[in-house]
Amino acid sequence: MQPRAGDVLRVTKAASVQFLEPMLFRVIRVHDWPTYDGWAWLDGYQLNAAGDAVERRSIFVQLKGLEPGNATPAGGLRSRAGVS
Repeated sequence: MQPRAGDVLRVTKAASVQFLEPMLFRVIRVHDWPTYDGWAWLDGYQLNAAGDAVERRSIFVQLKGLEPGNATPAGGLRSRAGVS
């Protein structure tokens, strides 16, 4: 997965051993700094279960370990009344 600004990611220990507790992360920027192949520095916000930003962070992750995230409350569905 190649993240872009605005993406919400689920970051787990598959991305880096420092993330034993999974977190949601909204990407602000993907740095073009030289790193190991398949790794990247990301700037963004750690999100709570409601999708609200709770802390700004810079993280170093293995790209193949990133997963798409869901910024809606757990178990919640966004209703789209009137949309078929």
